[in-house]
Amino acid sequence: MNKISLALAGLLATSGMGMAASAVNLDSEPHTLIVTENGGRNELTIGAGETVEFCANGCFVTMPNGDRQALTGSEIVEISGGAARIK
Repeated sequence: MNKISLALAGLLATSGMGMAASAVNLDSEPHTLIVTENGGRNELTIGAGETVEFCANGCFVTMPNGDRQALTGSEIVEISGGAARIK
């Protein structure tokens, strides 16, 4: 890797250009995702019609149906009909 590529990689890593995963709840009732990130486990409750950002640096998320998925931080988790899918 040349010096320009290294400098660009460093700039992107330290800039605010990082992305976060999003979760959108299309249902008329709230749903909760369990997010495990950096060794910590948190419940993320998403209200009806609400969209939230989370998981900026990669995480595991447990969906409302119990399925567990690894996220890199760029995905959209869409909840509809009580089920979640990753887009």
